[in-house]
Amino acid sequence: MVAYFSRSGNTRVIAGQIHRALKSDLFEIQPATPYPEDYEQTVEQARRERDSGYEPPLKSTVDAIRTYETVFLGFPVWGETAPPIIRSFLSQHDLSGKMLVPFITHGGYGLGNSLRVLAQYAPDARLPEGLTMEADQERRTLNSVTQWLSTLRVSE
Repeated sequence: MVAYFSRSGNTRVIAGQIHRALKSDLFEIQPATPYPEDYEQTVEQARRERDSGYEPPLKSTVDAIRTYETVFLGFPVWGETAPPIIRSFLSQHDLSGKMLVPFITHGGYGLGNSLRVLAQYAPDARLPEGLTMEADQERRTLNSVTQWLSTLRVSE
């Protein structure tokens, strides 16, 4: 099974590629209440959730998780760690004895402590080396547009 969380679509693309290549089941991890559309608001909410240890409720769970031997788990690094929704997913799914294969995107700052989060929340899963990719298009786009706008003289 391929399970993933993606805000901007970068991780979704990788999940889809793994899903097609392995002819696996695909599960999108979603919070019961979606994160804000605005990037900066999402960053702030994720920071608050991380700092408080909050695990947001999931929109749905994988009922037959016990039937999978291998779970590919994809997510972006948020605030130098796994997003709070990934902690929720791991808390609500017993991955004991399963191979948990991470595929992780980040905006240029690396993995942070995301692998430690996986090991902590799925201590009895086998955790091989996964895929790590820089995928910072959203941040780069926002920075480029902000920089461009700062060069214009536009009245409000």
